[in-house]
Amino acid sequence: MKTPTSAISTLTATAIVVADMIGVGVFTSLGFQVTDITSGFTLLLLWFVGGVVALCGAFCYAELATMFPRSSGEYNFLTRMYGPAFGFMAGWLSATVGFAAPVALAGMAFGQYAKAVLPGAPPLVLGLAAIWIVTAVHLRGTHHGSVLQVGSTLLKLALIVAFISAGFAYGEAQPIDFAPRTFDVGQLFSASFAVSLVFVMYAYTGWNAATYIVGELADPSYSLPRALFVGTGIVIALYLALNAVFLYTTPLPDLAGQVEVALIAGRHIFGETGGRLVGALICLGLIPTISAMMWIGPRVTVAMGEDMPVLGALAQHSRRGVPKAAILLQCAVASLLLLTQSFEAVLDFIQFALTFCSFLTVLGLVKLRITRPDLPRPYRAWGYPVTPLIFLSVTLLMMVHLLAVRPSQSLAGCVLMLVGLLLYVIAKRRHPEATRPSSPD
Repeated sequence: MKTPTSAISTLTATAIVVADMIGVGVFTSLGFQVTDITSGFTLLLLWFVGGVVALCGAFCYAELATMFPRSSGEYNFLTRMYGPAFGFMAGWLSATVGFAAPVALAGMAFGQYAKAVLPGAPPLVLGLAAIWIVTAVHLRGTHHGSVLQVGSTLLKLALIVAFISAGFAYGEAQPIDFAPRTFDVGQLFSASFAVSLVFVMYAYTGWNAATYIVGELADPSYSLPRALFVGTGIVIALYLALNAVFLYTTPLPDLAGQVEVALIAGRHIFGETGGRLVGALICLGLIPTISAMMWIGPRVTVAMGEDMPVLGALAQHSRRGVPKAAILLQCAVASLLLLTQSFEAVLDFIQFALTFCSFLTVLGLVKLRITRPDLPRPYRAWGYPVTPLIFLSVTLLMMVHLLAVRPSQSLAGCVLMLVGLLLYVIAKRRHPEATRPSSPD
């Protein structure tokens, strides 16, 4: 494999993982968990279990990414394991709305929370400005993108740590116990715990972010596993500490059923100004999240353009080595979704499809271990076969839950995947030479 001229460092890859994972999920989901689970120990265990599952996925993806070190994530993996049709299906999801919808959601959240700092500014304009400014930085080159990603992620981590420290130092302790008790065993095996775990896993989405830029790492076999493991480990520690401080400082009845958990906790810690402070914290923290997705998403489009001449224009790079067309395409789709306010519906129906792609990927790891034990594996998934089985079990639980509670949206996601397969079949029939599999690195 050729080393890129402007290789991405392990630090930058780790920052991408951290930034992509920590969005708004951890600041909003606890309110729905405390409606059915009231034990501090069980609630924190819930987030710990979610982190373990994310780590299991990271172990599996690290093996695949170092075996097939080409940027583009599931598009590359599924192409290698099941054929180009399945790879195109995954790439189709990512290149259309898989990254654009979360970018639009982060942009909307940025606009809403920015009102804490600029109360008179329209949220829509602020959200669009955040997306466009981040896009402009990435269009200037990998170096500028790295500076933005690392700098904004470090600021984000510093603000979160400061909030956690202030909460434990100045917050009024609530009557909640984090030590295990006998009745916790019943809650661990309850339906409420299983349902809550599904939503916790959503908050951990992004643990695989570095696999989308593995081809740009100077030494993938060294950098990729470290970026995934360190990034995911940092997020697990922060998620546990954040939820602990929410529970420590805020009465459970005030949290139950509420979305703006962090804002409520901020008011309990800092008084009425706390909501504005936390709003500003979340607002600033969304910049690296937008940056991470604007970086990794276009890499899927580039890989598809390299493999399919009919999409070749999307693989073009600027004189600075930036995939300009792919970045601008994702920016345009994200902006359109933000303007039409339809991205929340899009997120609902692509969630099943994206989860299914992750399931297929880890299942493919098991398949390759059985059918191709001869393939070079610079890194072998730790704990195999237990770790992939844990990930597959929880992911299957998530898909079953989505089918049960959101059948129409999940079926719409299946239709979207079928559309991708249909488009591939049509392209193959009309242009057989334009649908070749990706070449080895």
